[in-house]
Amino acid sequence: MRIVFISANNYKVPYPVYPIGIAYLMTYINQRFPACSTCLFDCNQGDMEELGEFLRQDRYDLAVVSLRNIDDVNIFEQNSFLAHYKRVIQTIRQNSSARIEIGGPAFSIFPELLFRELQPDYGAVGEGEETLAALIRHFDRPEEIQAIEGLVWQDAEGQIVINRREHYVSAPTLQFDSGAAAYYFEQSGMLNIQTKRGCPFRCIYCTYPLIDGRKVRTLDARTVVDNIEQIYRTHHVDYFFFTDSVFNIRKDYNEELCRRLIERSVNIRWGAYFSPFGLTYADLELYQRAGLTHIEWGTDTFSDQQLELYGKNFTYSDIRRTSQDASKLGIFYAHFLILGGYGETDATLDETFERSKQLGLTVFFPFIGMRIYPRTILYDYAVRDGVIRPEDNLVNPTYYVSPHIDIATIAPRARATGQAWVFPDDDHSDIMARFRRKKIRGPLWEYLRYAARPTFIPNAV
Repeated sequence: MRIVFISANNYKVPYPVYPIGIAYLMTYINQRFPACSTCLFDCNQGDMEELGEFLRQDRYDLAVVSLRNIDDVNIFEQNSFLAHYKRVIQTIRQNSSARIEIGGPAFSIFPELLFRELQPDYGAVGEGEETLAALIRHFDRPEEIQAIEGLVWQDAEGQIVINRREHYVSAPTLQFDSGAAAYYFEQSGMLNIQTKRGCPFRCIYCTYPLIDGRKVRTLDARTVVDNIEQIYRTHHVDYFFFTDSVFNIRKDYNEELCRRLIERSVNIRWGAYFSPFGLTYADLELYQRAGLTHIEWGTDTFSDQQLELYGKNFTYSDIRRTSQDASKLGIFYAHFLILGGYGETDATLDETFERSKQLGLTVFFPFIGMRIYPRTILYDYAVRDGVIRPEDNLVNPTYYVSPHIDIATIAPRARATGQAWVFPDDDHSDIMARFRRKKIRGPLWEYLRYAARPTFIPNAV
């Protein structure tokens, strides 16, 4: 069997992201089906004309298409990627006889809608490794295909069927594609990798539980370090970003992972998404010894009232304490916020702006309003409050913005604090490109701690 894996994502803001989901899928299939021939086409590195030519060069039995995001999650732009995904599927149909399976985060959030819009042969909800493996095993037996866990398919009456998933992959391994790894490390200054899947938290707006499930599954720590060491030794990749929903979910696992990195003397730096919940100074100290240099806090707000409304399990005192701990250790950190979301008032906004002055030398990345997704708590609130109707499909970006605030006032009020605020419509691409040309690795937002401040002088960079 010949399988072509296609990463449909072509969005490069703020930088192109290595297609990690496809990489795990390919590794899983290559290990279990050595007789299968697999190859990768990446829409960040090729357009639709090149995809068509690529498909015509060989005969494929199956095209596996990963859909990363449904839109840019930017209220100022509201770019939907659905039209691009349609062009990808059309290009496959026009240039290949391969059956098509689609999956990825966007599909897991909107499985029925995207199945109807894109008309693939199959879909996969959630992690796709074993769903794809089962599809390959039963490829010529349609009656058995229809029972595969996590599979999405259309019955004879035209109904979309979404099969439940009961089992998860315990220890997936990863082999980086050499060409793709070189491209992404050059363009973005990092590669991404997982250490765990699933999220147990209940933030009202979040889709991670829809994508990965609520059950947390840790990947084998030895294997993760093996993967990191292999790409470090072969391609000199020395910066990684752990793409877990929240890195510090499992303390005992993280300790094992970090001790293995230290013992193996893999000289890498890394960053991850963190929560202030249950995080100690000793934890951060160990992570730093293992290479941690950047923390991206998913704090959302600095108002305790809003933290409770958003479903967070920590308070502002936790945010301040962990930020101060990171500062003492010299770890760079940024806070990602949601301003003007559910329940926001001018008073809670003022509280967030005032408290932003207490968090040291950091960068604030605020999103305005909350993107509404189906099957979230926010969705129920939005229906109740008349922001959306139950029949709205939400594939086009739709936001919950608190009726108690004027979003036009948010940016001026934020900048009046004198802190470094980077809004979604701010353009610092020239500064970032300058550092990339100097081969500086990592996310680079720490440099915006200065560039985004009102008193910043461009010639100083």
